[in-house]
Amino acid sequence: MKHEHQEARSGQKREAVPGDERGVLLRQLMESYGSDVWHYAYFLTRSRDLADDIAQDTFVKAYGALDSFRGEAKIKTWLLSITRHTAFDYRRSAFVQRSVLMAEPPEREQAESAEATYMRRVDSVQIWSAIMRLPDRYREVLVLDLKHGLKLAEIAKLLGIAEGTVKSRLFRARGKVAKQLKEERG
Repeated sequence: MKHEHQEARSGQKREAVPGDERGVLLRQLMESYGSDVWHYAYFLTRSRDLADDIAQDTFVKAYGALDSFRGEAKIKTWLLSITRHTAFDYRRSAFVQRSVLMAEPPEREQAESAEATYMRRVDSVQIWSAIMRLPDRYREVLVLDLKHGLKLAEIAKLLGIAEGTVKSRLFRARGKVAKQLKEERG
């Protein structure tokens, strides 16, 4: 089982997964990538509740599609692609159009001094607040790059755009964030 999961991660084509092993594989995927899926859903929707729903739906869809995973992308990229499509489906729904979306990043829990915690949170909140105010096309490439560590080629494939477009959007996104921070602090 572990060998099959590693093959799937390496990008090789997998054979159909027997029923008992599907549950184990799904659990491994959720443990390995659950946080990435949730955070990506959050940055797409700006809502913790929607991120919870989208993450759950992403893994339900992934479970149903395990046998059809072709290995053309890394597992993480495949899951983020499912997350993206699921989030867009949610955003198009009437429920989401009536919802008020939050604009603050989730807080991280760490044990550190009160001063260090305060300074980190102030900087982090300002930066992520600036990122969340970006138009979708800039915010999305920046989140995939910074938060999820995807390579340009992976981002391009996930979004269905050229690598040059990804580079351009990343450059513009960083510039817009820097400008916003300079205006807020200056």
